[in-house]
Amino acid sequence: MKIAFFSAKPYEKDFFNHALPDFQHEINYLEVKLDTHTANFAAGAEAVCVFVNDIVNAAVLTQLAAQGVKLIALRCAGYNNVDLKAAAQHGIAVVRVPAYSPYSVAEHTIALILTLNRKTHRAYNRVRENNFSLDGLLGFDLHGKTVGLIGLGKIGLATAQILKGFGCKVLGYDVQTTAEAVAVGVEFTTFDALLQQSDIVSLHCPLNPHTKYLINEQAIGKMKNGVMLINTSRGGLIDTKAVIQGLKSKKIAYLGLDVYEEEGDLFFEDLSTEVIADDTFTRLLTFPNVLITGHQAFFTQNAMQSIAQTTLQNIRSFEQGELRNQV
Repeated sequence: MKIAFFSAKPYEKDFFNHALPDFQHEINYLEVKLDTHTANFAAGAEAVCVFVNDIVNAAVLTQLAAQGVKLIALRCAGYNNVDLKAAAQHGIAVVRVPAYSPYSVAEHTIALILTLNRKTHRAYNRVRENNFSLDGLLGFDLHGKTVGLIGLGKIGLATAQILKGFGCKVLGYDVQTTAEAVAVGVEFTTFDALLQQSDIVSLHCPLNPHTKYLINEQAIGKMKNGVMLINTSRGGLIDTKAVIQGLKSKKIAYLGLDVYEEEGDLFFEDLSTEVIADDTFTRLLTFPNVLITGHQAFFTQNAMQSIAQTTLQNIRSFEQGELRNQV
């Protein structure tokens, strides 16, 4: 099957090309992001492969359908960037990679927590300048802290397992209680109770109309003073301006983000010689207690191998008249 592969990065090409001999697909790697201006690049393709910041709205889907595209293959788990209703109206199937390596994101979550707490990023730079002072590097024992996980899917569950190993009390909030999470030792509670009791709040739920700005001014007001907030899921879960106010008031003492609500024009690109026009994002960068990584939580060898294999298999199954991992 001919595939138009948007937002292609060199590292993705390596993993997909390595897996490609096991399949009969023909991939056209395109560096551009999919939107209304680039949808015409899919001409001649039967499938379009997209990532988290590609725009797959009704207008784009109309263009793709006119060119004969029959399948949108997401190489990620989230699908908030796809207009599913419009896809169905055009007869375009949508498939995804529901699970690649939950451990990759869970471990990055822990990395953000530990780095913010023990300030290893600041210590690294100090030592390189022969500054061995400990002033400003004081942390706390993670052991015994209460961590609230919002979303207990595969990633949330993996995060809970690691935190229990650290000796944390883990609270959970999800639309449903899972036996696996209970077995790990997660104590399910209400959303408000989790916010009120947690020293650390970490987000692991999908972005949809019900979870948009789940963390807003009201939610932040219910949190403990000095809370640590972590988001490795989707940027739109957090109202960034409300979080900035939380940082300024010192309600939020630590903020760790691997995602940002307006990351589409920033993340996955080298903008080191550019002026960032997003004033909200640049404001975040001014806080010494904020740590931001550029949507790299998923980025491990294991996860990339799984993403390539599952994506290509999803496309093969569609070609054979089956639908695997349909959204």
